[in-house]
Amino acid sequence: MSHIASRLSAVKPSASMAVSQAAKDLAATGIDVIDLGLGEPDFPAPAHITQSAFEAARKERMLYTASLGTPDLRKAIAGKLKRENGLDYTIDEIAVANGAKQIIFNALMATMEEGDEAILPAPYFVSYPEMVKLFGGVPVTPACPAENGFRLTPDVLEASITDRTRWLFLNMPGNPSGAVYTQAQLEALGAVLARHPRIMVLSDEIYEHIIFDGRTFVSFGAACPQLRERTLIVNGMSKAYAMTGWRVGYAAGPRDLIKAMATIQSQSCTSVSAPAQIAATAALDGPQEDVAKFCAAFERRRDLVVDGIAKINALSLDPPEGAFYAYIGCAALIGATTPSGQTLADDVAVAKYLLEEGYVAAVPGSAYGLSPFFRISTATSEEVLAEAVKRIGAAVGKLEI
Repeated sequence: MSHIASRLSAVKPSASMAVSQAAKDLAATGIDVIDLGLGEPDFPAPAHITQSAFEAARKERMLYTASLGTPDLRKAIAGKLKRENGLDYTIDEIAVANGAKQIIFNALMATMEEGDEAILPAPYFVSYPEMVKLFGGVPVTPACPAENGFRLTPDVLEASITDRTRWLFLNMPGNPSGAVYTQAQLEALGAVLARHPRIMVLSDEIYEHIIFDGRTFVSFGAACPQLRERTLIVNGMSKAYAMTGWRVGYAAGPRDLIKAMATIQSQSCTSVSAPAQIAATAALDGPQEDVAKFCAAFERRRDLVVDGIAKINALSLDPPEGAFYAYIGCAALIGATTPSGQTLADDVAVAKYLLEEGYVAAVPGSAYGLSPFFRISTATSEEVLAEAVKRIGAAVGKLEI
């Protein structure tokens, strides 16, 4: 007899975490493995951020905070949204949680009924469909192929909407594709959504500061202000400030939704840790030079990987417009024969082959809802990325295609 709730039967563990663990297991045998499975900047958090938390922890008692977050942090978030995105939110329209993933989890718990649908343009972040299913929802995953820049179009959006649609998720720049939407493209999606008042929009903007080639980031909230009362802007500290382990995410949205999310959080983890909130406040209110420096480094790494993959005939990669991933097309490898005589049936097999033959950990495109691709993180050093591309090329070169 199982003691595990039946709702978990449809939910899969994180594919990127699973790949990273497989890489660690292989490395434990003494093999030099390059793990490009997780999206985690290799920079330390800027010193003034760490120092602020350290000094506060030394001088003050670190007590429980309000479930929504400290007033200082929510004021800093409101200031950031006004300053950088042209959005006006009061602090009671802002929630802080343990990473952007918990923000999304809380929002879905607060809104989804059994059978509600969420439109997740594919390729999507691996956790989106699993969280939707956890609350009895149905992921609807329209394909957004490379020829469309991995972007959702108004026609595809309209065709995906039913009377059960509750949410549309947008992620820009996208994980895994790096796709960025222009203001005109967001306005066109907003025009479709205006005809469907039941649908809420979750705009995941966690990679907003990692954007390349002189592009300008446009928040969905700024592009479609008429949808403000059904838009949840999601962001966090992990990517732009290299603060993945601090676990601070935030959201701005309708007051009633934020209040419901606070109720959920008050009955689960209570709040984000006080030192992490102090650090996040320092990050948002303090100097921003490191954010631009990180972005420039990520762009150089993007260029290195794009140039390297272009030299491997069987693979394809359009230059990502933002974020720190490369979503590499591997259609030409499907059906190829490995040196051991196995056939690569799909991109799961391709990723497995790259790990076992090239000692490079990558996540198969099927985890993101669009195949055949594999994703590598470009958030590590140029030296490591150059070696990884070299190994990928050597492994591909051993295949009979």
